[in-house]
Amino acid sequence: MGAQRILGIDPGTATVGYGVIDCPTKETFRWIASGVIQTPRHLSAGERLAIIRADVLSLIDEHQPDCVAVEAIFFFKNAKTVIPVAQARGVILEAAATRQTTAFEYTPMQVKLNLTGFGRAEKRDVQEAVSRLLKLPEIIKPDDAADAVAIAICHARLSLAAEQSSRPSPASA
Repeated sequence: MGAQRILGIDPGTATVGYGVIDCPTKETFRWIASGVIQTPRHLSAGERLAIIRADVLSLIDEHQPDCVAVEAIFFFKNAKTVIPVAQARGVILEAAATRQTTAFEYTPMQVKLNLTGFGRAEKRDVQEAVSRLLKLPEIIKPDDAADAVAIAICHARLSLAAEQSSRPSPASA
């Protein structure tokens, strides 16, 4: 398969984090871009979702990722939060499908485990792992953007590891 470009997304309603990386191997990463999509609080839910969809479509068009990796909803303490985040995830997944870009989903625990070796790692530990893996002089800001890059790295490692393990080894060929 070769190098992959991955768009990682940390969904939300007020703020959606995004991060784009290139990865020629499961342990070689290059930061391309990261940031956040902000939606004004005074807008209706539908208007905010329309902004998220349009901006995700623009990100896909601009960066041409091979796939999109999105944080899955795993557990929420606040029921009022889970529904808007689920709606944002829906428009993100729909935007990827509209651009015929395959989407993958990872729980926060999967991302933390993959990047730090501990599924209940602190946010700062994940941010430092991202910075180290990308050979950046400091952590990515804001937090939502750093989380999105972490999701992209998690996908790169898991998908390339699966691809490499499914190939016959030279000894068995």
